[in-house]
Amino acid sequence: MTAAANNDWAGRLAALGIDLPAVAAPVAAYVPAVRHGDLVYTSGQLPFVDGALPAAGKVGDGPGLVSADDAKTAARQCALNALAAVDALVGLDAITRIVKVTGFVASAPGFGGQPQVINGASEVLGEIFGDDGVHARSAVGVAELPLDSPVEVELIVAVR
Repeated sequence: MTAAANNDWAGRLAALGIDLPAVAAPVAAYVPAVRHGDLVYTSGQLPFVDGALPAAGKVGDGPGLVSADDAKTAARQCALNALAAVDALVGLDAITRIVKVTGFVASAPGFGGQPQVINGASEVLGEIFGDDGVHARSAVGVAELPLDSPVEVELIVAVR
């Protein structure tokens, strides 16, 4: 699927049974998304569900840590939250391509599975946008994230 053939992304979400959440309120002095020319940059999005984080802490294996599978699910939610910010700014159907995904994973010492965690974001974008969802990406391990979130994702999206 390409944008030229079908840019009814809202319809695609409905067909997949995906509901975009409401745009998460910023936790500091910033806006959820900014348009510059034909690009929209989202702020880093946390995996809020109904205003709360479903999990908190560092990602890794062991007691008291967020599992890589749960973090992958959280990264998926981050991507949906970022799409909600894009939708609120320009509308989903303005999207022509997902250009870049940057993912941050609050990593326990020795955890090296950041790429697999951020696949949660990449995979849902591929489900929604097909070939137009193929993107450049960074998956970075960090010591801490805001509100003790296990993951944070930001997008750069091309729009018409």
